Amino acid sequence: MKTTIKLLRTAIPFVMVSSLLNAQDDFSRTSSGKPDFNGNYDISSLTPFQRPTEYGDRLFLSEDEVQALRDREMGIRARDSDPSDPDRGAPEAGGSIGSYNDFWFDRGNDGFTIDGQYRTSILTYPENGRMPLRTPEGQAKAEAAPKFAWPERDGAWWLETGDQPYDGPENQTLGVRCIYQPSASIPIRPLVYNNLKTVVQTDEYMMIYIEWMHWARIIRIGDEEHKSSDLATFDGDSIGWWEGDTLVVETTNFLDQPYQTADRKVTERFTPINDGGLLYSFMVDDEDYTDSWGGEFVWPKSDQVPYECACHEGNYAMSATLMGARVREREHREAQGSGND
Repeated sequence: MKTTIKLLRTAIPFVMVSSLLNAQDDFSRTSSGKPDFNGNYDISSLTPFQRPTEYGDRLFLSEDEVQALRDREMGIRARDSDPSDPDRGAPEAGGSIGSYNDFWFDRGNDGFTIDGQYRTSILTYPENGRMPLRTPEGQAKAEAAPKFAWPERDGAWWLETGDQPYDGPENQTLGVRCIYQPSASIPIRPLVYNNLKTVVQTDEYMMIYIEWMHWARIIRIGDEEHKSSDLATFDGDSIGWWEGDTLVVETTNFLDQPYQTADRKVTERFTPINDGGLLYSFMVDDEDYTDSWGGEFVWPKSDQVPYECACHEGNYAMSATLMGARVREREHREAQGSGND
């Protein structure tokens, strides 16, 4: 069944967009005549990655639904932007200390439009705009993977369960270690902050600088063969070719990770649009899932310049987390009378 669906779906996420592409010469070109993607982009968007289930297979929002989306976001900002009370007491022992306030987030001010219509989601395939289920093997792999955040429990509970969440940095996710953020890198999608991208393009290469986690993707244009699978990386090996004014990029040779298989293939399309931005489309084939998945959204040009993503979770917070775990383990052993086991 999956193979049959793949044959049908190739045109679905790339339901391209007549009005965006009509003015074929209303964008800049390089000296060799190719579309010029050089510049900075801010891909922040209120449009969700997955479609809310109440929309079913519906692709577009009504004007009232768009306004409700904006109002909800503005309400969240108003609530979470209140100044902190300087006279507040300490958090309850063992309780939550909360997260960032709204100052740190950058979810954008609106959803994106294609052909003048607001989308219900970035995902367009499967048709319900939702991620497909994982295979049994993929689900088992995900459950065994390091967690971004473990549920808080009293004491050194991991000594009782056999889990190893805090033995060392290697037990943490790449995101917690501030090494690599897969959701920001390939396929690219808007997240809660750090949504700037910088493109540097020549005839032979295109570099996409990813603000989160200060990552640079290198795409070889015109190279017809991928590097050896022995040279696998977090973001894979990307080669590109032109189909008219669209740059098609195929990426393989991924490192096997909890969020991707080594044989994952990602196909991306970068198409210029007449306001200076670009239309980004993607399709992912991954054997950890029961079906392929893909979508599209607009990258608007930006005059903002991305700087280094200084991620303290991988610096100060990492050592504090590990030291706190050692304290809990010592207390646990003392309570058990087990010494230094």
